[in-house]
Amino acid sequence: MVTIKDVAKRANVAVSTASYALNGVKKVSEETRRKVLQAAEELNYRKNGFAADLKKSKTQTIALILSDLSGPFYSELIRGVQDIAVDHGYDLIACNSLGGQNSTAAKFLTERRVDGCIILAHNITNEMIEKSASPAFPIVLLDRQLERAHTVPIIVDNKNGGYKATTFLIQKGHNNIAFIGGPADSHDGQMRFEGYLEALQEHHIDFQSRWKVTGNFTREGGELAAKIIAAQDERPTAIFVANDEMALGAMEYFQKVGIRVPEDISIIGFDNILESKYTAPKLTTVQHPKYEMGALASHVIFQLLDGEETEKSFTLHTELIMRETVIDIMTKLRG
Repeated sequence: MVTIKDVAKRANVAVSTASYALNGVKKVSEETRRKVLQAAEELNYRKNGFAADLKKSKTQTIALILSDLSGPFYSELIRGVQDIAVDHGYDLIACNSLGGQNSTAAKFLTERRVDGCIILAHNITNEMIEKSASPAFPIVLLDRQLERAHTVPIIVDNKNGGYKATTFLIQKGHNNIAFIGGPADSHDGQMRFEGYLEALQEHHIDFQSRWKVTGNFTREGGELAAKIIAAQDERPTAIFVANDEMALGAMEYFQKVGIRVPEDISIIGFDNILESKYTAPKLTTVQHPKYEMGALASHVIFQLLDGEETEKSFTLHTELIMRETVIDIMTKLRG
């Protein structure tokens, strides 16, 4: 039996484009529509009534399941997903995974209340994902390396980002570098810490556990971590902070107690949230492709929903953003 894939191949267009043309969706040019209709006629293609009915039963909605909905990082990610979803005529439901397998988010997944899911929440188990994924219910996973049928992982190279940040500090003459990290169960935070360790080891700098402090990815946590570091007899000359919100909290504390950034202590963050370039001084950080990750995840979901093949996994890279919170120690000593 001739399928829509055969028509798309004959017309040399994507399956989604052939679908739009055959269903009268005004997303294709008149020339493309004629080409697809001609291919369908030549192949004697007829719509499958049962398949059409199934299509009508679709919700035209995708879900984005996150461990948290607050903060500038997640808002950029959500915007990336939503921009592509709207372009495809779909609605987006963003929900947090608080409560794990008993959460509303988990019900969207296990009961398949939407047409597909994008997940950045590590309390949604691999088992739950494996049971839910199917050809009619694709799942895109963010920062989780799980390669199973009907799931596609999108990974950000957080380890290399942590390595870049720490190496930059070392190149500026810093040998005493603290680390403020996220929650213990954070995959992203762990990868950034591993990049930090790799840079220290490569430059034969000893890791000092007293300078590894948890800030839980919150501004308040960053402030508390800075207080712990400042209270020690010997302070580091620089801190790699695993996200910008903690870095901003640390900077606020140091300002309160008269520790100058970067003159007394250099700071580098991670994520490049919008606020980071409006601080005084402006925060040096690592660019996380949060909007791009959301947009790519949404794009991949629609490819899968249209029956198209995709890459088995994707890796996105980070970029160092040099601003004003890191000082060159050698220049300082010469001054």
